[in-house]
Formats: sequence, C-alpha cells, structure tokens
Amino acid sequence: MKTIIPPFTADSAAQKVQLAEDAWNTKNPAKVALAYTPDSEWRNRNQFFSGRKSIEKFLTQKWNKEKHYKLKKHLWSYTDNRISVRFEYEWYHEETDQWYRTHGNEHWQFNADGLMEIRDMSANDVKITAEDRLF
Repeated sequence: MKTIIPPFTADSAAQKVQLAEDAWNTKNPAKVALAYTPDSEWRNRNQFFSGRKSIEKFLTQKWNKEKHYKLKKHLWSYTDNRISVRFEYEWYHEETDQWYRTHGNEHWQFNADGLMEIRDMSANDVKITAEDRLF
C-alpha cells in the first residue's frame, strides 16, 4: 500500500481520511497506532497524552467499553499538511444496555512521512435506541 504524504490534494486528503476510517473500524489498537508518530500528541475530549504506547492503551480501553463500534469519517477541509474531519460513530455500552451515536470533529497534522503528529478531537455522545442506528 502506498503511503499518502503531504502536501495534500483534495484526492489525497480524501484517501487519507478513508484509510483512517478503515483502520479504526478494525478496532486493532496496535495497527491504528502505526499511523501516528512515536511521539504523537493527542487530545481526545478531556484527555491529553502522547506516544504510540499511550495511543494503544487508550484505544484498547475505548474498544473494550464501546461494543459494536462502527465509524464514518468525512473530509471537512485540508491544507498542505493538515486535515480536518467530522465524524460519527455508533456503539453499545453493555453495562447500561444503551446505544450511542457520537458526533465530533478532529484536526490532524502530519509530518513529511505522512504520519500523524497531532490529533485534536472533540465529540458529543447522543443516546439512541437500537432502532435509530444508521450503521
């Protein structure tokens, strides 16, 4: 598979977003973490951390909680080495027997090798019924 590196075009930015969506939908923390620099800086809602080990730990905990996770990302905008996306995903919380749809935005910054060095994410969770699920 060819690595997509900056500077981005409309096509390459859209491809980068699709690759990210596909990787996250594997729910494989080790695989997903490889798309980030070893010292990648993250903000995920109210959590701040850095590094691939922290990313793997975060994603492992996330997907242990968020069952039946399914994500869709949409390209919002891009520049030479930055991409912004809006996203939504659905998941089930077993402990409360509740489905959720999460809506949010991410801002990404990439290094010259195409690895993400900064990820800044904000999101809101909305309770839904099983019948309201889109995916």
